[in-house]
Amino acid sequence: MPEVVLNGVPVRFPFEPYEVQKTYMSKVIDCLQRGENGILESPTGTGKTLCLLCSTLAWLEIKKAEYKSHMQISSGQDTPDFLSSLSSQLKAAAGQMWGDKNAPPKIIYSSRTHSQLSQAISELKRTSYSYLRVAIMGSRDQMCVHPEVSKEGNNNLKVHMCQSKVKSKTCYFNTQVEAKRDEPELRQKVLDLEDLVKFGKKKSFCPYYMARELKQDADIIFLPYNYLLDPKSRKAHGIELQGNIIIFDEAHNVEKVCEEAASLQIRSTDLALCIDEVTQVMKKLQDISEGSDIAANASSQGLPDDFSPDDLYTLKALFLELEKAVDDIVLPTDGSGSTFPGSYMFDLLEKADITHHKKAIILEVLDKLVHVNIEEPKKKPGGRQDGWGAPRPNPLNSKVGRLISYWCFNPGFGMKDLSELGVKSIILTSGTLSPIDSFTAELQVPFPIQLENPHIVQRHQVWVGIVSNGPDGFNLNSSFKNRSDPRYINSLGQTILNFSRIIPDGLLVFFPSYPIMRSCRDEWQNSGIWSKISVGKPIFVEPQTKDEFNSAMEEFYQKINDPSQKGACFLAVCRGKVSEGLDFADRNGRAVIITGLPYPPFKDPRVILKQKYLEETRCKYKRGLTGQAWYQLEASRAVNQAVGRVIRHKDDFGAIILCDSRFSAASFKAQLSAWIRPYIHVYNMFGPAMRDIIQFFRNAQTLLPQPEAKSNGRPAISVEYETNEALALPSVSAQAFQAGPSRHLISDSTKKKMAEALSKEADFNNIWSNMNYAKSGDAENVVKCDGSIFTALEQKSSVVNFNSCNISSENLSNYTSIKVQNKKRKIKIVSKSDSTDTIGSVEKQDSQSSLIQVLKASDQKENSSPDMFELGSSSTSQESSGTSQENKTFSQENFLKPPTSLGVQVNIAASSTKPLLTVEPSTSKKDCEDKKLNSVAAYIHEVKSSLSKEKYADFSAAVKNYKQSSDYERVVDILTSLFIDNPQHHRLFRKFEQFLIKDHRPMFRDTCSQMLQKQLH
Repeated sequence: MPEVVLNGVPVRFPFEPYEVQKTYMSKVIDCLQRGENGILESPTGTGKTLCLLCSTLAWLEIKKAEYKSHMQISSGQDTPDFLSSLSSQLKAAAGQMWGDKNAPPKIIYSSRTHSQLSQAISELKRTSYSYLRVAIMGSRDQMCVHPEVSKEGNNNLKVHMCQSKVKSKTCYFNTQVEAKRDEPELRQKVLDLEDLVKFGKKKSFCPYYMARELKQDADIIFLPYNYLLDPKSRKAHGIELQGNIIIFDEAHNVEKVCEEAASLQIRSTDLALCIDEVTQVMKKLQDISEGSDIAANASSQGLPDDFSPDDLYTLKALFLELEKAVDDIVLPTDGSGSTFPGSYMFDLLEKADITHHKKAIILEVLDKLVHVNIEEPKKKPGGRQDGWGAPRPNPLNSKVGRLISYWCFNPGFGMKDLSELGVKSIILTSGTLSPIDSFTAELQVPFPIQLENPHIVQRHQVWVGIVSNGPDGFNLNSSFKNRSDPRYINSLGQTILNFSRIIPDGLLVFFPSYPIMRSCRDEWQNSGIWSKISVGKPIFVEPQTKDEFNSAMEEFYQKINDPSQKGACFLAVCRGKVSEGLDFADRNGRAVIITGLPYPPFKDPRVILKQKYLEETRCKYKRGLTGQAWYQLEASRAVNQAVGRVIRHKDDFGAIILCDSRFSAASFKAQLSAWIRPYIHVYNMFGPAMRDIIQFFRNAQTLLPQPEAKSNGRPAISVEYETNEALALPSVSAQAFQAGPSRHLISDSTKKKMAEALSKEADFNNIWSNMNYAKSGDAENVVKCDGSIFTALEQKSSVVNFNSCNISSENLSNYTSIKVQNKKRKIKIVSKSDSTDTIGSVEKQDSQSSLIQVLKASDQKENSSPDMFELGSSSTSQESSGTSQENKTFSQENFLKPPTSLGVQVNIAASSTKPLLTVEPSTSKKDCEDKKLNSVAAYIHEVKSSLSKEKYADFSAAVKNYKQSSDYERVVDILTSLFIDNPQHHRLFRKFEQFLIKDHRPMFRDTCSQMLQKQLH
């Protein structure tokens, strides 16, 4: 396993890390060594989670070794010099701030959901650090294996039932935890939540309480981050923070979780239910008290001995006073509600005699009452239960009452709480934290170490476009006043319909909200747009329930992998389940369409008050966000999270389509993730956007490795693209083509990988397709030669050869040439008998012809029609001639499909009575020779059409000089100056290797490797 040393810490990585990964891991180690907080953004697909785990656990190894060496030295025994030296080195790598005597900390790794934690644990299993002790925390709802408790539908009741059985020692699974905690599988394997539950069922122990045992001596603990940010949950799970490291992965939601943890809601119906429940218990208690031995009867009914009727009277009086206080609040008649400062909550509670001094007494009474409730046998779920467990009708279910919302608008409270509990370092990381300055400002905790990492993908792997208008020219703007306009909804539907036809495989469409998505769905179903989209791609809509969502996702993936389908379309909502935590790698998500800016509902009281709070804070402290800035940030962060679904790894590719004209505002573009900003193009017309997307996917499918599709035995349907432009290769700066560092600076493994990458690139570059000719302007004569670039330079171009393919012999009897008209985009098949005009000649050249003659002949350009190409037989050297307007025309588009492999066969079907023209790869020895000869001629043709007349003269002179002197360095310098300015000419530089003498080719490959390495880094 490769190992890199970062900040003095050796990190073992499953593969050779990229530069962005090294940078990221260095920042993580920097946070740990210095004991400071860090906020690190690295785009999805850069291996962020793997880097986070490897760097953190590598540092932990050093810290544990440093602690052990210190303990050995301090034991009083004679210490060898090498051990003292080793201890000093370990101390430096671990960081001076930790001190010698501090025990190694625990790593508390948190993420938003358990599915994200499972993915992180899967990554950990891939590393060499999987030997470390691991614990994962979860809820009883997820981990309980008790046959009775696990079936309880009410989660709160399930918690109380569990606590009761544990307290009374009536849960067999809990009693087995101590005996089974040293099971080898628990200590020697990394278990995620599902693994632990399965093992608990197998060995008959409680996974929930086993996880709490395992965390005591675990090196790394995985848990959802609301377990950390919610003080009640943190206390309930016994999470120790003193001296430990906290990592928040997928931290873009930390702000909201901090606010939610400090917020609460009280309904008047809840208070009424509490009063009703207490009343029922009081009645039961009165019935019991009629017996001679109250204590004995109470005990038989499940009452604790220390429970008294006065406790119930006190509690009921408290609830009645609180209900009265809530009812006395004066509300406006328009239903908008009233707003009060946060301190009003304490005034309200004080009216019910609920004060800080009486808090402990009230909690004690509530705990007793809850205990009475859950001691009774469980009844069937559904319907309300009274204080003794007897099912009763609930007359308050349909009552509409008042709602008191106590909202926290400062997420800094939750983060400060963590900092003050003795945490050594807090690391926040995600793929979408931009803009980082505003993010840290809201958290109000210093983050001295920051990083905004670029993406590892290249320009040809991602397409980002802002489409301002639909196919009908209607402006795409999902603002509140437009979103209900039938013209807007129709134009948006037509936009998605057109894109769905050219985007391969999976398509994700995100709406600002569920109401907007439902409105569009209904309108499109009525207008027929829905059915038209479904013809090409079955449509799935994001459900709002967990079970339905899982089923929809499974069906979506099945359609993607079904070779009889052209993919599938998933309609979802920004900030919904699909927008984060799910992996749409490769074919599962080739494009994401954002239909509008997902601003929070501007009339929502919470949104209004949040903006008001921010404005007041800014006026008071002269710093922080404005309300409007926060409002826009909420939209941009939701967009950043949604677009991150597409590019999931280094070989992935996809398109990001922003269908709202407001995206083009400079202020909004600045808030998009840094890695997509360089690729943004604004399209005021729909046609150019369609054209560029087609070109993007055509290039990506040609240049990048394609994932294998899962077959179910049905024929596959593939999406192919007609080609009319040269492939656009990744942009390489001029600096990348300057003289690189000495070869010894590049490791052998890097050289090997670069050579393999360039070899694959060369395979694509060696495929000469018609898309190159479509841009070449005037028709040039392509001739046979001896395979030498020197011979090819002297020839006139008269025949275009498509991929060195020949025409089937059965179709050659009546046809000798095909003319392609660029402007009319037609192909004419011309009969021999009708041929009268001579277009050019094909001559077989002597390989020893003079170079001077070659260059002179090359300068004699033929004055052929700029609109015509001619395809001649590759097996003849005779003149081919003539055109006939009466002959059958074929669409040029059929010739403009790039071959996917050397074994490709392209059939052009003729209508009427004309024969079928088949273009196939040559297989005979002579055809192979023709292929080589025409490849040389094609290269010369492309160079000549790509360079200006002056630069082409320099090219010819350089080639002539190289033939005479074999001066490698001079020819490479000249080629570099000719081809670096235009990224589309870089492959011409790379393809020149075939014309170098054998001894110079390895040096040329090394030169290209150096350049590519600079580009990647």
